[in-house]
Amino acid sequence: MSGRGRMTLCAVAATLMAACSMLPLVEPAVWILPAAILLAMQAGAGALIRRAPVPRTLVVVAQALVALVLLTLVFAREQAVAGLLPGPEAVQRLAHLLESGAEDVGRYATPAPATDGIRLMLIGGVLLVGLLVDALAVTFRSAAPAGLPLLALFSVAAGLSGGGADWLWFLLAAGGYLLLLLAEGRDRLSQWGRVFSGGAGSRGGAGGVLSVGRPTAPVRTGRRIGVLALGISLLVPAALPALDGGLLADARSGEGKGGGTISAVNPLVSMQDNLTQADNRQVISYRTDSRNPQDFYLRILALDTFDGSEWRPSTRRLRDVPKRLPTPEGLGPDVTVTEVRSSISAAPSYRQTYLPLPYPATEVGIAGKWRYEPAGRTLVGDRGETTGGARYRVSSLVIRPTADQLATAGAVPSALRQEYTRLPRSLPKVVRETAAEVTKGAGNDYERAVKLQDFFASDGGFAYDTSVDSGTGSAAIARFLKDKQGFCVHFSFTMAAMARTLGIPARVAVGFTPGTPQPDGSMSVGLRDAHAWPELYFEGIGWTRFEPTPTRGTAPSYTLPDAPSGETPAPAVPESGPSAVPSAEPSVADDCPAPMRKQGECGSSAAPGTAVPTDSETPPGTVLGLAAVALVVLALPLLPLIWRLRVRRRRLGVPAGRTPADTTARTLAAWREVIDTAWDHGIGPDDSLTPRKTADRLVRLGRLGPDASAALHRVASAVEQVLYAPEPRPGTGLAEDVEAVRAGLRESAGWRTRVRAVVAPRSAARVARAASERWAALGEGWAARWGRIRWTGRLRGPSRRWG
Repeated sequence: MSGRGRMTLCAVAATLMAACSMLPLVEPAVWILPAAILLAMQAGAGALIRRAPVPRTLVVVAQALVALVLLTLVFAREQAVAGLLPGPEAVQRLAHLLESGAEDVGRYATPAPATDGIRLMLIGGVLLVGLLVDALAVTFRSAAPAGLPLLALFSVAAGLSGGGADWLWFLLAAGGYLLLLLAEGRDRLSQWGRVFSGGAGSRGGAGGVLSVGRPTAPVRTGRRIGVLALGISLLVPAALPALDGGLLADARSGEGKGGGTISAVNPLVSMQDNLTQADNRQVISYRTDSRNPQDFYLRILALDTFDGSEWRPSTRRLRDVPKRLPTPEGLGPDVTVTEVRSSISAAPSYRQTYLPLPYPATEVGIAGKWRYEPAGRTLVGDRGETTGGARYRVSSLVIRPTADQLATAGAVPSALRQEYTRLPRSLPKVVRETAAEVTKGAGNDYERAVKLQDFFASDGGFAYDTSVDSGTGSAAIARFLKDKQGFCVHFSFTMAAMARTLGIPARVAVGFTPGTPQPDGSMSVGLRDAHAWPELYFEGIGWTRFEPTPTRGTAPSYTLPDAPSGETPAPAVPESGPSAVPSAEPSVADDCPAPMRKQGECGSSAAPGTAVPTDSETPPGTVLGLAAVALVVLALPLLPLIWRLRVRRRRLGVPAGRTPADTTARTLAAWREVIDTAWDHGIGPDDSLTPRKTADRLVRLGRLGPDASAALHRVASAVEQVLYAPEPRPGTGLAEDVEAVRAGLRESAGWRTRVRAVVAPRSAARVARAASERWAALGEGWAARWGRIRWTGRLRGPSRRWG
């Protein structure tokens, strides 16, 4: 196998070994398999393109295009041109998945489910890092800087992971980087052959010959540099600031404190687990003066975006909580409305960001830091505020529309209809066909909605079963329509999707059913009361609840066959007087149930959704941490430049001195600066030549002009004088001559060579050589000392045994 082929394989292996640090963040971890396949295809494309005489930059661009085509083939095949080429629709689909993936990162706790958005971020990130590693190590033949993207990949995983196996993943990533350095060292050794070195340590005079001692192989050098670099890289993640929220939160926050916590991080993941709990653990207790407590649903949030893979809440801007919430959207003056008051208390173990409220709430009295999201009429905790142990009072409306009012609802505003009837192209045809068939003969949207509800609740032969997988994407909806088995997640999401195919604005609400009456008059809401239901929009009434899930909740009165019609009665007057304070404390079990521990539901974390307070101030610690990360990222590529400037200043600033030793040191420092400057401009050093021959070679290869050539020969003559003259004489104007040579080399070089000589000087390799020599000397010293200790121990051993 050729050197570049070996380097390509090592680049792929190093990237995959570093990517393994991301495995604990997502379940299931099978995403690493397509990532490995696509990475190998991307690297293979680069290997094929490099066989042709094309510019190296073009190789990187071609690999990036191949990666885009591969991602399109996996994630946006239906939107691609000819099922392969990334057209505008495919790019829009990928952008939408990236946006949804970013929302998922802020919403789920580790380990997060492998949604399409998260999978695209993971696989796309691996391909990007692999492209950078391949470009640096193979295309541009510089493996050492390739550790930076590998370090970035591991740093992201280390920052997100809260597990205790970080050292394992670090060692795996470190092994990948060392493998890359070893491959480069072997490749360079095969090209260079024997290692030549000159200077004081060589025999044969100033000209320099083959070094007599044991040469330091590039393989050993690369290994030692890798160890040093990886040791430094280990300190970078440790110095980064801790971030919280979603994937950035520590999923173990409830461990060791007793009692555990109930997590509502993702109702679509935890809903099924909650519904199958052996112990119906109480989470909420409330009292209300509502005359129809069976309709008192506690709503957490609304999921109003369907991208084909899942339903999710839209990202919206939050506001301060007003004293009285505005009138519900779409509610007209002719609908019967009753205002009720309730007192609610949450169990201390029930921690989530969204506040459970009856819909639509009009006033909320609660202590703490809360924000208001107008579209969903929800309250969101700000800066770590949760519902744990919260006590609050709520005024809400009981809306009683008639069948005639729903049937004669006005036209829905175009903007609202467009937003809440949007469907992905991946939605199977069976959903539209079934919706059209079920609602055949209906004269208006209200009749269509009732037919859909009855189809699921009674007429369609569906069965309530909590053992069915809780998928919510297009494929899960089609499977649910075929198998006709599922629980509230399947019923609500499928009815909402079918309503959208009919042009009816729909979304899905997540929360709790009314609960169970207690002897003291309060209501108790437990884990098994978790529920999801569709909300459909009718102009003049607003968002209206429907109940398609059989044996769960209660069907609204306006959907029943004997729903009242005719003239609307006069609105009822809200009852006055303070509402009673719950007297029963929510009962909390001492131990978190085993199913919840298995699902990772016993940790304190944020609620679902991405409605983050976008106008809140960024904590100072985060600002400082991000600034530190930016400085590290900017400083690492500039280290060779900084080192080179420092060395040049030190060499040219050597004082003249008075002794022959001072004269020799000053002259040789100037000569080393000339050699390194030529090396930076692409003329490698040749230690086998005398100073005069070296000067002739630099004049010829560097195409130096008369002034630069004369300056170079003056420096060479000064070097010969201090090396061979009986008494060295101090030279004059050495610093000026060195600068003249540097100017001549810059003038004759191309712009790319000039830029590289400044930004990435080749002579910086002396740092690696010096570090390797020091490390080798240190290792040999310890080996010699250890050998003496062992030999002494062997000599003393018998005397101890027989004495």
